[in-house]
Amino acid sequence: MPEVLTSRDGILDVTLEAAEGSHQVAGRKATTFAYNGSVPGPTLKLRPGDRLRVRLVNELPQGTNLHTHGLLVSPEGNADNAFIHIEPGASFDYEYQLPDDHPPGLYWYHPHLHELVADQLFAGMYGAIIVEDTEELPFARERLLVISDITLDDSGRVRQPATMERMTGREGQLVLVNGQAGPVLSARPGERERWRVLNACSSRFLSLRLDGQQVQLLGRDLGLLAEPRDVEEVFLTPGSRADLAVTTAEGRGTFEAMPVDRGGGMMMGPVGSDEVVALASLDVSGASVPGLAALPARAEPRDLRQSRLDGTRELVFAMGMGPGGERLTIDGKTFDHERIDQEVAFGSVEEWTIFNDSPMDHPFHLHVWPMQVIEENGQSIELPTWLDVVNLPSRGWVKVRIAFERFGGRTVYHCHILDHEDLGMMGIIRTR
Repeated sequence: MPEVLTSRDGILDVTLEAAEGSHQVAGRKATTFAYNGSVPGPTLKLRPGDRLRVRLVNELPQGTNLHTHGLLVSPEGNADNAFIHIEPGASFDYEYQLPDDHPPGLYWYHPHLHELVADQLFAGMYGAIIVEDTEELPFARERLLVISDITLDDSGRVRQPATMERMTGREGQLVLVNGQAGPVLSARPGERERWRVLNACSSRFLSLRLDGQQVQLLGRDLGLLAEPRDVEEVFLTPGSRADLAVTTAEGRGTFEAMPVDRGGGMMMGPVGSDEVVALASLDVSGASVPGLAALPARAEPRDLRQSRLDGTRELVFAMGMGPGGERLTIDGKTFDHERIDQEVAFGSVEEWTIFNDSPMDHPFHLHVWPMQVIEENGQSIELPTWLDVVNLPSRGWVKVRIAFERFGGRTVYHCHILDHEDLGMMGIIRTR
């Protein structure tokens, strides 16, 4: 498990040093990027209403910055500001104030300097943030499972992707859990565990299964569902998270990533892993333990379909040919840090229809403001579903509603296949 740094008296002060060095990855010595010398970086544990202060020290040979993915915090100044650029040898002091009613859940941090995001994350720069529940839930234990991938050459250095790999989104040859290949977990029969699972891959989609065990979905991305739901597979795009309850039964089970077809076409052929990847093993043995109390019911999530709608807009994701090769665009444009692409009134509720006019899936991430998914390809989503990464199916569309509240300011939205973000599939939104 990564080191855990926990807030005290409402404050968490941490220093994160981003540096290249020799680190342990999948049991071998590798030269990677890392925060504080470990892959993943330390886990930051907070409570609603806490203040998080991070001094980011850049010892990399290139610029960097920090994004607190999913946290409901300001995008301005020295908070979750995607436009900060920290030069090599410099440092920057971030400060984030969590609202008193911040949803509990698993969030994460990673670099967000345009054109370097995929390279830095793929090389090992990521870590988890946990916002704790206001009341303790009955579990035998909690596990944090940070899933990532990486490709190392024979010398242990991170291999750079070919041009076509960047176009499709790179997928690493090694798939890791907390920086390890195939760890073995142990439990006793009848225990109920909480698994917090993060897809920290730069491009890989995950369809997760745990054979022989009872798995329930507690929540996705942020907050918890009113009641747990039995599931057989959990689908996570890059950047997405799942909160799971696992009730153990005697035997040995495998935590697996099933094949995911994320599209393809043109010159790229089919995209996505076509193999089953064994992520970890769960060894359940010993004397059975008494069952725990039932998980308490929670209030139904907010439903923006009951709110007044202040506006609608449409976005189009596309891939096509242009001067110099393929272009990855939103509304026909590649990213320009000087251009405001969407201007939104603070306090408004809008409905966005996001079209994917391309042969590949694209996970859509909007900073600061979570999205309620309303429809996918005309299919209504009845249960209020709140995400900060929404998958756009190939040649399909998704309709979401967004409440632009709590914070104003300028930030970004983009494809969370991070190579696509770096290649220009990103826009700027300003709320005021």
